Amino acid sequence: MEPENQTRVSEFILLGLSEDTKLQPLLFGMFLTMYLVTFMGNLLIILAIISDSHLHTPMYFFLSNLSFADICSTSTTVPKMLVNIQTESKMITYGICLTQMYFFMLFGLLDSILLAVMAYDRFVAICHPLHYTVIMNPQLCGLLLLASWLLCLLDSLLHVLMVLQLSFCTELEIPHFFCELNQVIHLACSDTFLNDLVLYFASGLVGVIPLTGILFSYYKIVSSILRISSAGGKSKAFSTCGSHLSVVSLFYGTGIGVYLSSAATQNSRASAIASVMYTVVTPMLNPFIYSLRNKDLKHALEKLFS
Repeated sequence: MEPENQTRVSEFILLGLSEDTKLQPLLFGMFLTMYLVTFMGNLLIILAIISDSHLHTPMYFFLSNLSFADICSTSTTVPKMLVNIQTESKMITYGICLTQMYFFMLFGLLDSILLAVMAYDRFVAICHPLHYTVIMNPQLCGLLLLASWLLCLLDSLLHVLMVLQLSFCTELEIPHFFCELNQVIHLACSDTFLNDLVLYFASGLVGVIPLTGILFSYYKIVSSILRISSAGGKSKAFSTCGSHLSVVSLFYGTGIGVYLSSAATQNSRASAIASVMYTVVTPMLNPFIYSLRNKDLKHALEKLFS
């Protein structure tokens, strides 16, 4: 066991995306703009779904929760980064770091599971259209959402509790713009084998399993669509899941791309820059994808503005 005085960490240092002082105003303006667009875009999606009774369906119910998760996810990381740039400080206290880590994992995992639940919803709608209202009833939708929240809450809490058991020495610089779990674990001077083991196992549980469910759902969806004889029927069936498939591709494509690039380069700063894609850019683009590719949602937004 490490000495007690090593475990009492007061603060970490977030190195951010660049140490060049000339780039800081540019980074501040860019991230402030992306955050405001993300916040307003997802908020409009939520308000449009709430205000239009035609959108009170399982698909839009889960979409509104996905938009809420995107707002919360970016709100846990970007505002702190903006404050650090504005105050020219790189410090983040130990408590705030753990809190940021917890909520970022919570809403990031919730994104992944909600995308899998939405894929199941599209599978039922296309492959079992006559039984859709019976299968996707309000009770099941509520149960799926509750199970998603509980799984994410418990998984994030487990990781944070395990980090609390670690001892930290003098090297407390995090080469990132927020407290990312893997980066914090690597700063510990005590044994992190159990943390790494749980991290990889949990990543498989809440990452690979939802992705497998999504791929299986779309395999069944495509198989079902190909059996439709009319071209119009095929086009209509594909259009009902086009927006969701685009968001899934963007979410997992950027996440896997960042993981592979960081594994290949072994450069923490390059990994931090690449992670901007799935932490900030993807939540910002989701509202545009759904609003531009979805006639019902576009109509609801027009009614909201009018």
